[in-house]
Amino acid sequence: MIRAVPTTAGRRRGQRVAVAMTAALACAGVAIASPAYASPEPAEPTFVDGLSQAVFTKNSAEWVNEEAWVESEVDSDRDGLPDLVHIDVSRVPETESAGLKVPVLMELSPYYAGGSQVTNWSVDHEIGDPPSEKEPWPAYVPRNRTSPTISRSLESTWVPRGFAVVHAEGFGSGWSEGCPTSGGTNESLAGKAVVDWLNGRATAYTSPDRTTEVAADWTTGSVGMIGTSYNGTLPIGVASTGVEGLDAIVPVSAISNWYDYYRANGAVRAPGGYQGEDLDVLADYVYTRFDQEICQPVIDELRANQDRVTGDESAFWDERDYLANADEITAATLVAHGLNDWNVMTKNAADLYEALKANDVPHQIYLHQGGHGGNPNDTLLNRWFTRYLYDIENGVEALPKAYVVREDRTLTEYAEWPDPAMSEVKLKLGGAATSDGVGTIAVSRSGSKASEDLVDDASLLAADLAAAASSPNRLAYRTEVLGEAMRLSGTPSVSLRLSVDRPKANLTALLVEYPATGAPKIITRGWMDVENRDSAAVTDPITPGRAYDFAFELEPKDYVFSAGSQIGLVVLSSDHEFTVRPAPGTTLMLDPSKSTVHLPLVGGMGALQQSLHAG
Repeated sequence: MIRAVPTTAGRRRGQRVAVAMTAALACAGVAIASPAYASPEPAEPTFVDGLSQAVFTKNSAEWVNEEAWVESEVDSDRDGLPDLVHIDVSRVPETESAGLKVPVLMELSPYYAGGSQVTNWSVDHEIGDPPSEKEPWPAYVPRNRTSPTISRSLESTWVPRGFAVVHAEGFGSGWSEGCPTSGGTNESLAGKAVVDWLNGRATAYTSPDRTTEVAADWTTGSVGMIGTSYNGTLPIGVASTGVEGLDAIVPVSAISNWYDYYRANGAVRAPGGYQGEDLDVLADYVYTRFDQEICQPVIDELRANQDRVTGDESAFWDERDYLANADEITAATLVAHGLNDWNVMTKNAADLYEALKANDVPHQIYLHQGGHGGNPNDTLLNRWFTRYLYDIENGVEALPKAYVVREDRTLTEYAEWPDPAMSEVKLKLGGAATSDGVGTIAVSRSGSKASEDLVDDASLLAADLAAAASSPNRLAYRTEVLGEAMRLSGTPSVSLRLSVDRPKANLTALLVEYPATGAPKIITRGWMDVENRDSAAVTDPITPGRAYDFAFELEPKDYVFSAGSQIGLVVLSSDHEFTVRPAPGTTLMLDPSKSTVHLPLVGGMGALQQSLHAG
């Protein structure tokens, strides 16, 4: 059990490690007799081929299971006391009976106690004119009692391998104190407090009355964090504090910059499937602590500061950009993300990964064909945590850095991501020369140079506009047929010269594969508020009818365009599934002769020209 002590214990890093051996004596026929009364030897951490082995009891009833409340350094609920983080711990009995010290895997989450019924903001309004109120929702009724057990996740896999598992409830949820702030600094400090306690630098108690202190004298102090979505976002935030002892993280489908979750280049843009959600809505959802009044002023401040009017980046959003403190991240990081995740989009993973590379932090990336969620396979995870939490030299540093589940579901290794053989190819647009309404994408300028216009209609789905043979509500451009497959690896972008007949408009670009047969597929998308053409932080009004250049990135991807297909670009205004949806009628006029698309292609221009020639 966690022992009551008068003061907090110091950091203990000593490790007892046993390397797996063959049963040489048994193979040699040597019989070893044991007295009938002898007790079995305590299990010890064991490793085979650089992987931790499940040598400890799998019977959870034999584990040491307990809970505690860790004191943080922040008072986010403003009650005059440091906020307490509620945790539970599961560890093998040898940490109690034999003095074994083990590393920790921690999952910090605001979801363990469930969620409230919440209402999203309406998005059917003019740009810059959002509603000031939304429909109320029923009062939260506690459903999941998270004491003394918060969760059983991770335990069956990792406790038998010699890791303790800690679950921690995010501020404002369950039995934790504090307030939810959707990525605010206080949420990172909640996780930091637990890491500090595991290293003897913070205080914890047996109950929220703060009368009896407890120490984590059963751990080496080496901590890893893992989780998906919000649970994967928090490890990035905690790592960005530079806390000592957080040695490895595995963020899965995680947010590295909250602005990129709820905004895009000044546009108020929702995560896929959650139109109208925002920081305040999410905070309301996870606010499940029993005191439902104390955090209302904090959430009201989120509502006031998130700015659904301009969509501009600001100091408020900068607080939620963990990569602003990327130089503080030292935890070895295995990034995992779905290439078809339209909830937490791939920019969050790609930007984090670039920061890790730039700061020479141990890193790997696992990209798969699924959507939201999807852990790396067990071998990758085991090797990662064994290396960085048990300090077993298993050669993970020499392995390929990138693992991509390809379109045929085969796991393919690459030296790095984006692929080092990738180079950006700049291609030019040409207007539609025929009545089919499809222009050209080519190495050199081709097609009509005449300007083309589209009329915004936010009621239309982007996929339908991409598939339409012609439409007044979008502009479409395609390459010639590819004779050989082409792999895109990295971040596409566009530079579009266009004018708008009104002061405000959304601008959306789609990168599309047009197969030889069958429906087209949207590979990636990008969005911009036309008033943020120079900076996401600055609204700069446009003059209706005047042409401007709009350059912005699309979501990063790794995708193979099949031989026989065409690469397409579709330009539209509002995106029904993601952006604010104003009344139809805004006209955008694009000059294709001054517009380009930039594709990160493996093999670069040479490979593309060869493919087009072969087609």
